Amino acid sequence: MILAIAARLAGGIATGLVAAAVAAAPAGAQTAKPWRHGIIAPKSDAGFLLMAAKRGFAEREGLRLELLEVKDDQIGLKALLAGELDSYEGGVQGAIAADVRGADVKIIGCHWPLVPHGLMVKAAVGTIQDLKGKSIAVSSPGSFPDMFARVALAKFNLSASDVMLAAVGGDRDRYTALVGGVVDAAVVSNEYLPLPTSKNFKMLLSGNDAGTDFLRICMFSTSKVLAARRDDAIRYLTAQSKALRYALSHRDETLALAREAEDIKPDDPRPAFVFDDAVRTGAIAPDLPIPMDKIAWMQDQLVALGQIPKAGDLSKMVDTQVRAEAMKRVGK
Repeated sequence: MILAIAARLAGGIATGLVAAAVAAAPAGAQTAKPWRHGIIAPKSDAGFLLMAAKRGFAEREGLRLELLEVKDDQIGLKALLAGELDSYEGGVQGAIAADVRGADVKIIGCHWPLVPHGLMVKAAVGTIQDLKGKSIAVSSPGSFPDMFARVALAKFNLSASDVMLAAVGGDRDRYTALVGGVVDAAVVSNEYLPLPTSKNFKMLLSGNDAGTDFLRICMFSTSKVLAARRDDAIRYLTAQSKALRYALSHRDETLALAREAEDIKPDDPRPAFVFDDAVRTGAIAPDLPIPMDKIAWMQDQLVALGQIPKAGDLSKMVDTQVRAEAMKRVGK
């Protein structure tokens, strides 16, 4: 099964997340059918991404939320389509490509619309043209890091054939490969900038440099799940919205959760950097918008890169009603 493979790739951390979510649930939520949600391995952003599951927000909505950590959003998408997840979160590029090819994928909300990622290189690298013939660490084909690199290269009149795109896994893996000299550049989150090991590195391109309409994280389900478990989907989005609002206004608790979840030492600057950067840039969206203009831009890039044969009807790929009902509950 896809999730069994994903769980092994995640090193068993997912089991702990699921256990924590269930243990925290009141009796009513424990007896309900779980809502199975896939999440890409959180890092210093765990305070935001795990707040709903690990601080009781889902349970207070009467939802038994189970999280499974997956290596990347491509695995989350496959698990969703296989019926092993009720929802997952990740980049929209894979979901758009699947939808164009006839798959049942629905965007139900986006809670981190701005990307903190960039192209990290050694400080001596001056321009992106200097990377011609060099290696860039990305993730699996169709993932956000892979798309980011391809779009950034195209913007500066380079193609993927001008460099070597190496699928190196998650952010931590890509950063380690860069610092260790295995690759010449890496698409990683800016959370690594304040680390002492980054003193000889810099962000050659930020997310905005590559494309201002890049989306970081949206949430996805299927029309089948939404029809069968509509109220649970509404409960899930309600819990996410309330949890993100709380996280943004409770800095110390959010940082504590990130350190707890990822076993981050108190003197590690990354959780605070991620929190302050997200607040400063307005990267977190507790109202869970579905920005159609950004989604359309992402689809246009996929067409231009030749990763999908043509643009699809995006209106069929979104479900706005579940989000609308959730926002009513949040308002109450």
